Amino acid sequence: MSMRITPSVLNTDLADLAGEVARIPSADAVHIDVMDNHFVPNLTLGLPVVSSLQRHTKLPFDIHLMIEDADSWAPQYAEAGCESVTFHAEATSAPVRLAREIRRLGSAASLALRPATPIEPFADLIAEFDQVLIMTVEPGFGGQKFLDIMLPKIRRTRAIAAASGVELAIQVDGGVSVDTIGRCAEAGADVFVAGTAVFRATDPDEMVTTLRQTAMQAAHSH
Repeated sequence: MSMRITPSVLNTDLADLAGEVARIPSADAVHIDVMDNHFVPNLTLGLPVVSSLQRHTKLPFDIHLMIEDADSWAPQYAEAGCESVTFHAEATSAPVRLAREIRRLGSAASLALRPATPIEPFADLIAEFDQVLIMTVEPGFGGQKFLDIMLPKIRRTRAIAAASGVELAIQVDGGVSVDTIGRCAEAGADVFVAGTAVFRATDPDEMVTTLRQTAMQAAHSH
């Protein structure tokens, strides 16, 4: 099982995104949090910034839309060539239709769940998604403390995917660090968003490698 690290640029120097992304060459993708000050109480960046940044890096883009009206916005990020587009279950009226549209446009389709949103209502739809993102903090701000109470949800999501025979990536986002990543990997996660842990490290790229190794060790020992 491969473990992927997708660092979030939310808490970096947003005036030098290209420079920040250049500090993590061994990352599996760049996680970009798109916030609209409606779905979450924060405003970050959007499609023009994403399109500009694409010219400065060869890393894949892992887009996390924390916005209302995901049905109309998500396909635009797929059209822009972002490798993976995540929309929130709470912000879409037609998740299957949206996932199919994202896939049709050539991107991976990913469903995100806030901490209070259960996975069970989506059990029958699981084959429509390439990934499920389980928020391990309340979305909206970087630097929050990891919520251990989400670990059972990761396990249940992995069990649902296994029972359905679906190859599903399970991504965790929020408070992921060397101290918490092992628990997530043991529970069944295999894609990890880390912002503060990576970019506040002395050597961000070395931290990417350390996180990946820590996750692999935890998954193998489990």
